[in-house]
Amino acid sequence: MAEKLLETLEVEPGGQAQAAVIWLHGLGADGRDFQPIVPELGLPQEARIRFVFPHAPYRPVTINGGMAMRAWYDLLGVEAGSPQDAAGIQDSERRLRELIDREIRRGVPAERIVLAGFSQGGALALYTGLRYPQRLAGIMGLSTYLPLHQAMAESRAEGNAETPIFMAHGHQDPVLPFELGDYARRWLQARGYPVEWREYAMGHQVCWEEIQAIAAWLQQVLAEPPR
Repeated sequence: MAEKLLETLEVEPGGQAQAAVIWLHGLGADGRDFQPIVPELGLPQEARIRFVFPHAPYRPVTINGGMAMRAWYDLLGVEAGSPQDAAGIQDSERRLRELIDREIRRGVPAERIVLAGFSQGGALALYTGLRYPQRLAGIMGLSTYLPLHQAMAESRAEGNAETPIFMAHGHQDPVLPFELGDYARRWLQARGYPVEWREYAMGHQVCWEEIQAIAAWLQQVLAEPPR
């Protein structure tokens, strides 16, 4: 029996969707976490963007004493060099690809799809987007890091070698230190990825200035190509 797609919350545009943003929440949250941000972005209605907010499955999380919570993969530590749950990351990558495929079946081409995420969701968005074979509109990682980056040099896809990437991180982040996000940014830029990087005087959160920057970036990467 085929596995069910991840459960999602969706914000539909006024009319047939011409673009899509698949936005992944952080550890322990769910798809409702970023749903309220859609009206705050103030994107033009004529852009016809569908927002998809998936719920991660429940799984035990080692760093939280094995407590079961919504998580894209097990988290064994946040320090540089901590062991990583490669099998869990790859399983969630497969599930995220299924959501991308569904958008394509619904009439939104891959080059009009943005993968976005916060914290653990941002890590999965980066990992999946860099390895996805078809060109995407953009990849967004907020207050996050690049998982399994040692293997990424060999597994990244040429189709997204020039895809725009938006990253932002807080200097006072007590959950995922600023240095983790900054290292990911430098790793990507050293390999030619066009990264728009923002840093803010904040913790593990999203601020108003960041929301404005996200809105401008989304309008840029989802602008209709000239006909």
